[in-house]
Amino acid sequence: MKICITATGRNLDDGVDQVFGRARYFLLVDSGTRAVEAVENAPGAHGAGVQAAQLLSEKGVDVLITGNVGPNAVQGLQAAGVRIYTGASGTARDALGNYESGSLPETNRPTRAGHGGRR
Repeated sequence: MKICITATGRNLDDGVDQVFGRARYFLLVDSGTRAVEAVENAPGAHGAGVQAAQLLSEKGVDVLITGNVGPNAVQGLQAAGVRIYTGASGTARDALGNYESGSLPETNRPTRAGHGGRR
């Protein structure tokens, strides 16, 4: 299974980026091998959540762990079959541990209004 964690940097010791579509990096973690691939996110001025959802779909992501996710991203992620877990904080490693222990809530609804406009 491939897990994506939104992050402020390139490794699991960096913080969780709180806004999915405008996250600086996506850390793709193979749940079997624990290998981590850092993918830089380059959101456009508009449609960042949709673009990010498409990227995760292309990368074969099964699970997203993030702080918050907007309505358009939720639609794209659900269409791609990606399960969404929100409320993550601390380091990406902490977030992964919280997901694995069942501490993060799964959602099928936005946790943030659209057009966040961060960065």
